[in-house]
Amino acid sequence: MQNFKLKKNGEFLRFYPEMNPKNLVFLLVASLQIWSIAALTNNADLTVLKAVMDMWENPPPSWEGTDPCGDQWDGIKCINSRVTSITLSSMGLKGQLSGDITNLPELLILDLSYNKDLRGPLPASIGNLKKLRNLILLGCSFSGPIPSSIGSLQQLLFLSLNSNGFSGPIPPSIGNLSELYWLDLADNKLDGSIPVSTGTTPGLDMLVKTKHFHLGKNQLSGEIPPKLFSSDMTLLHVLFDDNKLTGSIPSTLGLVQTLEVIRFDRNSLTGPVPSNLNNLTSVSELFLSNNGLTGPLPNLTGMSFLSYLDMSNNSFDASDFPPWTSTLQSLTTLILEGTQLQGQIPSSFFSLANLQNVVLSNNRLNGTLDIGTVNSGQLQLIDLQSNFISDYTPQPGQNQVYVILVNNPVCQETGVKASFCTDLRPNSSYVTLPNNCVPVPCGSNKISSPNCNCAYPYTGVLVFRAPSFSDLGNINVYVSLQKDLMDSFKSNQLPVDSVSLSNPRKDSSEYLDLNLQVFPSEKDNFNRTVISEIGFLLSNQTFKPPDFFGPYYFIADAYQYFAGEATGSNNSSNTGIIIGAVVGGSALVLLLLLAGLYAYRQKKRAERATELNNPFANWDSTKSNGAGVPQLKGARLFSFEELRKYTNNFSEANDIGSGGYGKVYRGTLPNGELIAIKRAQQESMQGGLEFKTEIELLSRVHHKNLVSLLGFCFDRGEQMLVYEFVPNGSLSDSLSGKSGIRLDWVRRLKIALGAARGLVYLHELANPPIIHRDIKTNNILLDERLNAKVADFGLSKPMSDTEKGHITTQVKGTLGYLDPEYYMTQQLTEKSDVYSFGVVMLELLTGRKPIERGKYIVREVRMAMDRTKDLYNLHELLDPGIGLETTLKGLDKFVDLAMECVKESGADRPMMGDVVKEIETILQLAGLNPNAESASTSASYEEAGKGSTHPYNKESFYYSGAFPPSKLEPK
Repeated sequence: MQNFKLKKNGEFLRFYPEMNPKNLVFLLVASLQIWSIAALTNNADLTVLKAVMDMWENPPPSWEGTDPCGDQWDGIKCINSRVTSITLSSMGLKGQLSGDITNLPELLILDLSYNKDLRGPLPASIGNLKKLRNLILLGCSFSGPIPSSIGSLQQLLFLSLNSNGFSGPIPPSIGNLSELYWLDLADNKLDGSIPVSTGTTPGLDMLVKTKHFHLGKNQLSGEIPPKLFSSDMTLLHVLFDDNKLTGSIPSTLGLVQTLEVIRFDRNSLTGPVPSNLNNLTSVSELFLSNNGLTGPLPNLTGMSFLSYLDMSNNSFDASDFPPWTSTLQSLTTLILEGTQLQGQIPSSFFSLANLQNVVLSNNRLNGTLDIGTVNSGQLQLIDLQSNFISDYTPQPGQNQVYVILVNNPVCQETGVKASFCTDLRPNSSYVTLPNNCVPVPCGSNKISSPNCNCAYPYTGVLVFRAPSFSDLGNINVYVSLQKDLMDSFKSNQLPVDSVSLSNPRKDSSEYLDLNLQVFPSEKDNFNRTVISEIGFLLSNQTFKPPDFFGPYYFIADAYQYFAGEATGSNNSSNTGIIIGAVVGGSALVLLLLLAGLYAYRQKKRAERATELNNPFANWDSTKSNGAGVPQLKGARLFSFEELRKYTNNFSEANDIGSGGYGKVYRGTLPNGELIAIKRAQQESMQGGLEFKTEIELLSRVHHKNLVSLLGFCFDRGEQMLVYEFVPNGSLSDSLSGKSGIRLDWVRRLKIALGAARGLVYLHELANPPIIHRDIKTNNILLDERLNAKVADFGLSKPMSDTEKGHITTQVKGTLGYLDPEYYMTQQLTEKSDVYSFGVVMLELLTGRKPIERGKYIVREVRMAMDRTKDLYNLHELLDPGIGLETTLKGLDKFVDLAMECVKESGADRPMMGDVVKEIETILQLAGLNPNAESASTSASYEEAGKGSTHPYNKESFYYSGAFPPSKLEPK
């Protein structure tokens, strides 16, 4: 018989069929024993999953065998043989959730969203999952009371039980969830009062870290307890719409300065609106409509971010049209239908720059309607039905404004037959158009994507609970949403080709519903793993829509076209046979492979790379310090000749910087794109394995605030990394004046926000999470619009699942930015990056190096600052280029945040996610949108380029290295 080969890990093992049959039997038995010992899943966890599966009619087909962790059961993730995550959204599960699931002691995430046939009660023993952080059961059919034991989940961050059939009261024990970030119990049948704490019981007022109270669309009754709100809370969204709440709105609501969205509409609230409501200057959407509120119409002067205001259908005192509305420069929508308004509307009101819809029907407004000068084309609708308007003459240029004056004297008494005497409203249709291609006809229930590829999309409805705009025909907002969706899918490395949005409409609760289709790339359908990951991205709020869409949730349709699975009952038996054959064949191959490994482990292994003609074939895997073909995502292999050509033979003219690693050259690709090539010197080159690890790490991170790795070269003994070219150099160059770019206060805030967002991506969204380890102003680059991009991951450390908490590692970093706790303990955490970022913030404030003339900036600021004095007594330390002649709004909060970041103990420092939120708040205090990009041109850096001749000097982000601890200056 001929010899044949078996592949393992990219190498070849020679197996000899003529070996003695007795020895082969022995090896097979030994292999079976090895296989049973090597099973990855804890036996107790396996028993639990089997019990859970027995309660479901149609678990995923992959849920077979005896090793969920090793056999890759769909939706199951493990750490050290224990099940830590179950994510099975949109799997078509049917049945009940077994109480056995509460016997998974290491479970961190449970997401069963979008399985509408999952029903029955939530197990009373749910509180046994002591380590659970995310409990997401959105869009199922669970019923019965929410168990009070849920208050035992002390680690819970995310509780989403919305869109089910839960009934009974809200458990007061939820108040024990001291770490809770997200509370969503909306769209159920919950009744009773809102629980607050007493001397013996907890309540929702104890949730001072919670950002979201989503309790709308229930049957809650009684008064809103004044104790529910306090100045200690950090709430962003308070949604109590569509309940049966009575009594008045408590004045304590005005103490929660962080609020952005408030919905108390569609209740039975009475009494006056608290006069301190205008203290909530960050609120952008305020819904108080359809109640029995009385007293004067509240004065909302000062709410400069308010964009959507609806106080219609209440019993306010009769009053003239409120003059304070003309001060609300962000206002897009004003709805004051049925609010006892009288008198004439001032024409100046209609000149608000962002105004879109005005609904003032069923009032006593009179006189002549004068729209005046129409704003920049935003205004779409003015609804004044059933008022006393006596005259209106449309002016040229107002054709795009739909005016409705039905049941006004101007239409009734004069007999005018103009269009404004009919109820004509704009059509708000929208659908994503093809992307410069012609749609093709598709069969078999497939749909043509925006890129004109036939596929089976994942579909559902995005529901936005409080959008800040009312022009549903505004194409720009949907294009922005579509872009952010694709960016989110790409940053999470999901195989999505495109997304389509269509049919925007408002439901009876004034929610914006929008159809979503997500199309697969490469194949024409998704597998279960990807569907589950997309579902989790949306159910867990990982995707963040543009701010003007506000809070949202997603309700998915059942997906019936999973890759590799036949549809229809006629194919089910064949599928079982195929799966059985594949499993049996795979087991046999595995046994043979183990037998061959056992018998011939000393045999010389063949090289795979050269045999397969792989594009990475010249990767040096034969040497002891080499490595296999790197696993790259989005980066390409360049040859030495290509890079020599792109840099004009690495000419001196293209030499744009140097450092301890080597030189950096500017190159130009054939399509005209500029690139930066980091070329290692011979003495500083890494081993093959280290170089491979670095480029694999870099190729996995994709974020607008991170410098992108485009490719690498491992040819002719060279090690080169190819980055995107960032034209305005480093933040250090700008602060020092080398680049000629002047950074005013606002631009520094935006740069800080961009860099912080890049770090949040590394810490929270990269897989695995990454600690940068060398954050400094030299490693923050500025693009053509002065947006910040974090660079240089040469010292970065990925955190594996077994290293959550900290990594014990050799101290590396840059003097002045190094976390003292890391230096003392050699235990690296995300908080080490936070410390370095705090130093960067102080550098932004002062323009000084961290250590300058023997003085350490952290110590200098700490000693000088006095919170009782103007500018915190930091006049002598602040950089004059910051614009001291202007009002530095938010400077005190920025200083406080920086000093929080550089606290001695890592446990006392904030997480980077909290840093981002605080900088966003500071920008809002400065009257700016934190999501707006910097201007491409500005007088503040019109001299750019007159300083240094290139953006990357010897101190640039391309230099990285360690230093001996003896050089560290003690604090």
